[in-house]
Amino acid sequence: MKKDHWMISSCELVWRVVLANLCWLAFTALGLGILGFFPASIALFTIVRRWLKKDTDTPVWKTFKHVYFKEWKRSNGIGLVFYSIGLFLFVDIRIVEGMMTGAFASFLSVILYFLVFLLLLSVGYFFSIYVHYELSNKEYLKQSFLFTMTSLPSTIWIGAGLFVIGFLINKLPGLLLFISAVAPAYWMMMVSLNRFNRLENRAASL
Repeated sequence: MKKDHWMISSCELVWRVVLANLCWLAFTALGLGILGFFPASIALFTIVRRWLKKDTDTPVWKTFKHVYFKEWKRSNGIGLVFYSIGLFLFVDIRIVEGMMTGAFASFLSVILYFLVFLLLLSVGYFFSIYVHYELSNKEYLKQSFLFTMTSLPSTIWIGAGLFVIGFLINKLPGLLLFISAVAPAYWMMMVSLNRFNRLENRAASL
């Protein structure tokens, strides 16, 4: 009986992970990518956070759908700021690579690509912060960039974890449908929660 219970629990866990990943893909597509990415990611991070808090019985489909539509407007409003920064950096990179040459151009390219990397990490922190804290839109943006720049060990861990996940998916493309969104979200949320807990404990001790 214990063996059967373990197998059933494992199958249920795998199904929840796959379902959450499929929900993210489907709801991102529902918003035509650009308008679906932020609300779908917030819904996914909400579910992943509950898993990390030991609430593994969270109904994936029902929770995902509820959070997606509830946060659609606000999350896309904040997402527009991130998209605008990303577009600005993209245009700058194209200008530097298309119109400039020499050592200075190479230096600018390195700086710009580094800023893109920081922007992507800030987006990851944004999702973690959004589902963990109640803040204003301005504070969400501010804290996302602050966490990226001031939480160096956590940022390094997140970057390293995402690299490993990307490497595995690249080697095993069949995983794309099953963990391409859940695995990065789980890793980023886990690292972020550890950081949040340390900060909260430090603040409580003052």
